[in-house]
Amino acid sequence: MKYILSIDQGTTGTTACLIDAETFIFIGKVNQEYPQIYPKPSWVEHNLNDIWSSVENTTKELLRSHNVQGKQIVAIGITNQRETTCAFNKAGIPLANAIVWQDRRTSEFCNELRSTGHAEKIKTVTGLTVDPYFSGSKMQWLLQNNSSVKDAAGKNDLFFGTIDTFLLYKLSGNVSHKTDASNASRTMLMNLKTCDWDSEMLSLFGVKKEFLPSIEDSFGTFGVTKGLSFLPDGIPVTGILGDQQSALFGQAGFYEGEMKCTYGTGAFVLLNTGENLVYSKSGLLTTVEYRHKGKTFYALEGSSYIAGAAVQWLRDNLKIISKSSEVEPLAMEVKNLDELKHILFFPFFSGIGSPHWNADAKASIVGLTRDSSRSHIAYACLEGIALSINDLLMAMRKDTGLAISTLKVDGGAVENNLLMQLQASISETKIIKPKVIETTAFGAALAAAIGAGMTEIDQLKNFWQKDREYVGDEKLNAYTKEKKSLWSKTLNQFYMSN
Repeated sequence: MKYILSIDQGTTGTTACLIDAETFIFIGKVNQEYPQIYPKPSWVEHNLNDIWSSVENTTKELLRSHNVQGKQIVAIGITNQRETTCAFNKAGIPLANAIVWQDRRTSEFCNELRSTGHAEKIKTVTGLTVDPYFSGSKMQWLLQNNSSVKDAAGKNDLFFGTIDTFLLYKLSGNVSHKTDASNASRTMLMNLKTCDWDSEMLSLFGVKKEFLPSIEDSFGTFGVTKGLSFLPDGIPVTGILGDQQSALFGQAGFYEGEMKCTYGTGAFVLLNTGENLVYSKSGLLTTVEYRHKGKTFYALEGSSYIAGAAVQWLRDNLKIISKSSEVEPLAMEVKNLDELKHILFFPFFSGIGSPHWNADAKASIVGLTRDSSRSHIAYACLEGIALSINDLLMAMRKDTGLAISTLKVDGGAVENNLLMQLQASISETKIIKPKVIETTAFGAALAAAIGAGMTEIDQLKNFWQKDREYVGDEKLNAYTKEKKSLWSKTLNQFYMSN
C-alpha cells in the first residue's frame, strides 16, 4: 500500500497522520505535545528544536505503530500554526526561539504603525489589520533585539519563515527555502493581489527579501526529503497550507461560499470568497485560502485567539479539572441557568482578535457571587468561547449579506457536545460536524495528493462526510438573547472604551 504523510504542526503539539494514497481514507495519527515558553507576561515562544524533534518522534511512532515502511510514503503534506515566526541560518540551525502567533511583544511597534498613518495602506496591500498577531512585526523585533539574528543578517546567513518553511527546509536537507501563498498571506509582507513579497511592506518592517522564502502555489513539489534518520531520501513534499486554510480545504471548502470554524487553541472562522478579493468593513481579515495553477482563491477570516486554550487554563492554572474532557460533565452540573445569568467569561488571555481588535485586552470573569462554583465557571467558559465565535459570525453576515444558517465545525473541541449545542443556540445556526474531525491534517493530505498529481480538486468533494448536526434549543431563546445582550454591553464597556 501507498500512503500520504500529513504533518500537522500545531501550537501545542505536532500530529503526524497517515492517509491511504488511493482511497484518501484516514488511517491513523500520533500526537506529541511540546513545551510552551513564557519568558514574560504576554510573550509566547517555542523552541524550534523541540518542534523538529516532535515531527521526527511522531512520524517514527506513526510508521512503527501501523507497520509502514518509509518507502511506502509517496507524498508529504504540511500544515502548520500560522504567523509563528522562525529565524534560522543556512545550516538549518535555529537562531532564536520561534515567536508564537499569540505573542504580544510588538504591541508598541504596531501602535506606532497605526499612529503614523500606515494602517490603511497595510490593510489594502496585505488584507490584514495592524496587530502583533502577524509575522512582520515579529521579524522586525528579532532583527532589532536578538544579537544572533542581527549577526546572521550582517553575514547574509539569515533565513526567516513561518513553521512550514522551517520544516520544509529541515525535511529537504537544508535545500528548499519556500512557503506557500496561504502562509505568506499571514506575514503582513505579501501583496494579496500579486502573491509576492511587497517592496513597500519589506521597507516598512525592515526585512530584506533575500531573508524570506520564495512564495509558491499551495500544491506542487516544494522539495524532497534528504539526509533524515526517520524517512528515506526522495519523498516529495507536494502540499503546504496554513492550518486554518487547510481545515477549510479538509471540510471540502474548495469554492466560493464554503465556510467552517475550527476549534483549536484559538477558534477561526473562514469563508471562501473564490477569486474575489473582499475587504471587510466589520473587522475581519482578507487572506489567501490557496493558490493553484497561478489562480488565487481568497477567504474572509475571523480569529478568536483563545478557545480550547481557555479550557486548558481551567485545567492547568485554576486546576478545577484534571483533563480537558472533564469540562463538559462539570458544566452539565449546572441545572438552573438563572444562576448563570450574570456570569460572563471573557477568554481574552492574548488580547482580542477580530472583529474588535484590542491587542492589550486581558481575560476576565465577571458577575460572580458567593454561590458561584466550579461548575458555573466551567459553563461560563464554554459560553465565552461560543459568544466570541458568535461575534465573528455576526461580522461575516454583515460583510457578505449572507444568512449563514449552517456552519461546518472541526478541531478537538467539537467532541464537546455542550459547546456545540451552545454554539448552535447562541448563533442560531445549524452546526455540522464531519466524520473526520482531523480536518486540518486531512486538508494537508488532500493538498499533497493534488500537488503529486494523484487527483484534481473537483474529484475530492465526495470524500467529506457528515457525522452529526446540532440545532439551537428553542427553550433557551430568552436566556441566550439576554446573555448576548449582556456580553455586548459588558464587552463595549470594559474592552472597547478607548
